Amino acid sequence: MAASPAEAARARALALPCWRGPVEAEPLGGGITNHNLLVRQGDERFVVRIGGDIPVHGILRFNELAAARAAHAAGLSPEVVHAEPGALVMRYIPSRAFAEEDVRAQENLVRIVPLVRRAHRGIPRHVRGPVLTFWVFQVNRDYGMTLREAGHRLAADLPALMAVNEALEEAVGAVEIVFGHNDLLPGNWLDDGQRLWLIDWEYAGFNGALFDLANLASNNELSPAQEDWLLEAYYEKPPDDGLRRRYQAMKCGSLLREALWSMVSEIASTLDVDYVAYTAKNLERFHRAHALFRERF
Repeated sequence: MAASPAEAARARALALPCWRGPVEAEPLGGGITNHNLLVRQGDERFVVRIGGDIPVHGILRFNELAAARAAHAAGLSPEVVHAEPGALVMRYIPSRAFAEEDVRAQENLVRIVPLVRRAHRGIPRHVRGPVLTFWVFQVNRDYGMTLREAGHRLAADLPALMAVNEALEEAVGAVEIVFGHNDLLPGNWLDDGQRLWLIDWEYAGFNGALFDLANLASNNELSPAQEDWLLEAYYEKPPDDGLRRRYQAMKCGSLLREALWSMVSEIASTLDVDYVAYTAKNLERFHRAHALFRERF
């Protein structure tokens, strides 16, 4: 009988050439595009991510590696100790991954914003070689074409969703380019008791600053008051209605992307994840946010 994907990932992790002696490995939760394992070698612990390129999601591991190394140099992420095609090894940080309610806690938002700004401004000083651009509205267009060609179960909804995507892109307008994380889910923030760490650079690349702010808010359901605080804290001045409109348009684009990502994962992923439920959750969030956007702007 062939090994399961999880068993194959564990075997691959144990066989990596970076180990200097016997190692043990156990599954580590959190991955929905790869297999994560905690590996022990003597008194040391490491996180091993097993997963190849996923072109349908724009995930290219050379880009993730370049971003992860630069993020470590910028003081944001754990050290990368080994990398080869399909495998990435980082030092383990004893810590607790955030949940949505942790991100929403004001005392944590105060800690998060400086790290987002450091990523935006600091990583370009360290990143080496070619890296990707992440423009959410183009990502959404590509997902739409993939879903249409595959005859997805919700294909009839795609024309309307793509029309909204175009209108949102126009509403965002010109952007300031920074280096974005582009996937600020709560579990990508780690708290070691003294400081925060930002991990998982699969979707990293140059982008507009508003996307990470909108992505942070949409993935963690910040309140309207917190969103205004977020904009003021990042830009160091109160937001005006123009910025609020552009931000809310980007937030809708972020939510649409998360829903389309899940729809594509329904047909492309082999991981044991309930993508149908994840699609429903994020489509509801998107439609709610878009209705508010149309009502306000």
